[in-house]
Amino acid sequence: MVKKNDKGKKPRLLETDLYEPVRDYLVLQGYTVRGEVHDCDITAIKDEELIVVELKLRFSMDLLYQATQRQRLSESVYVAFPRPDKMGRNSRWKDIKRLLRRLELGLILVSFTGKKPRVEVVFHPIPVPRRKNHRARRAVIREIEGRSTDHNRGGSTRRKLLTAYRENALLIATCLYVSGALSPKQLRGMNTGVKTQAILYNDVYGWFERVGHAVYALRPEGREALGEYPDLVAQFREAAEALKRKED
Repeated sequence: MVKKNDKGKKPRLLETDLYEPVRDYLVLQGYTVRGEVHDCDITAIKDEELIVVELKLRFSMDLLYQATQRQRLSESVYVAFPRPDKMGRNSRWKDIKRLLRRLELGLILVSFTGKKPRVEVVFHPIPVPRRKNHRARRAVIREIEGRSTDHNRGGSTRRKLLTAYRENALLIATCLYVSGALSPKQLRGMNTGVKTQAILYNDVYGWFERVGHAVYALRPEGREALGEYPDLVAQFREAAEALKRKED
């Protein structure tokens, strides 16, 4: 959300303000987009192609460092920041573009001057073969595929991230909320997945309580956690209640 500033001054931008325009642009290109996956601000996948976008409010060495780190995951890495007020023939701007091309990074500019933000891809990365961290790349792709929704805003640093693991735990918690105490086998019958037993046993978030032999119930902390993700939990609850009605 763009924050209002003193009268007469431009609204103060946040990194998260860049997220939605860039995400929407990539979705229109046919990509599945997720924010904040393994420290990447934006990840987008289509077929076997993985794109990573790093967001910043201005060009900086920190941005370059992060972007070049992401090249271990993908050959298609972009940097995105607000379109500068004075570009034209500015020699520094030319140097920035030359440097980004030299580093084989793509450049995305977001303009906030109109009624709606406008995204411009100045140039795409020109990938060259380089050694990849295949384990890290597979981890990113698994995390993207494991999330049913794009709950996280890229560039955010102070809110809890909805990882695929947390989403799975929320699904289990919702099923326990709807149906009461259940066994891992019963939960798997409600499509909670192969990790159900491990999530209940490890109880990373302190949401679950063992109340009998291989039977688990939801703690008050778990009920409270459901309120933090109302939209997602509403979807899970609808599906869980439909299954319960079918069994009844």
